[in-house]
Amino acid sequence: MSERAILITGCSSGIGYAAAHGLRARGWRVFASCRQELDCANMRSEGFESPRIDYTDADSIITGLADTLEATGGRLDALFNNGAHATPGAVEDLPTEALRDIFEANFFGWHTLTRAVIPVMRDQGHGRIVQCSSVLGLVAYPWRGAYTATKFALEGLTDTLRLEMRGTGVVPILIEPGPITTRFRHNAIAHFERWIDWENSARAEQYETQLAQHLYNDHKAKFELPPEAVVKKLVHAVESRRPRPRYYVTTPTHAAGLLRRMLSTRALDRLAGR
Repeated sequence: MSERAILITGCSSGIGYAAAHGLRARGWRVFASCRQELDCANMRSEGFESPRIDYTDADSIITGLADTLEATGGRLDALFNNGAHATPGAVEDLPTEALRDIFEANFFGWHTLTRAVIPVMRDQGHGRIVQCSSVLGLVAYPWRGAYTATKFALEGLTDTLRLEMRGTGVVPILIEPGPITTRFRHNAIAHFERWIDWENSARAEQYETQLAQHLYNDHKAKFELPPEAVVKKLVHAVESRRPRPRYYVTTPTHAAGLLRRMLSTRALDRLAGR
């Protein structure tokens, strides 16, 4: 059997970076894409093939995938859609343009790449499409409305795609991490400062005493795990003969999945609101 090939997006740091190294160590030919060319150059210096793919740039998606397929002779065994950002803030303070912006990066671009990959996998008779979702694709949480909306959308679309791909050999899979040690919180600051006029919000005091304390202070979240915890589940998703439809990562995700099934909406709201 020829070398297995996987395309991973968002490889400049965090989960994507760890996934690129983890899969290569297991013998995969890894195409470690990044949003910015400078990050691609860094990955190439580490020995990876690194096409530039920016989910907000449709041309880069098509070109990056084309470059990958040219290198593999038209084969792709797995796609790991990864790389997203948050725009923290109360829903009432979120401009609609902020939602359009985050959906482009966290959802529409993923869909564009996924649709482009499906015909390749359908023709070869096999393939895994792994989506990096979140615990916030299972339950909502205050101040995270924009990000939660993109992950709920991703969950619904992927569940539907899984049903539609039955019998094709193409297997869509969800991975749902909770708190992972990455630059995710730090990267969210720029989006918060761009879109949220918190000082003129009816919730200004809450922003100052609650959200800002969490966003700007560097601290480790409870039950936080390293990115390699996600990679472990990714390996099972792309290598197992019978992969699971979804993989929970971290204690909060397991708890959220259980509580969502057991509790009423009111009871779940009380827990999330604390």
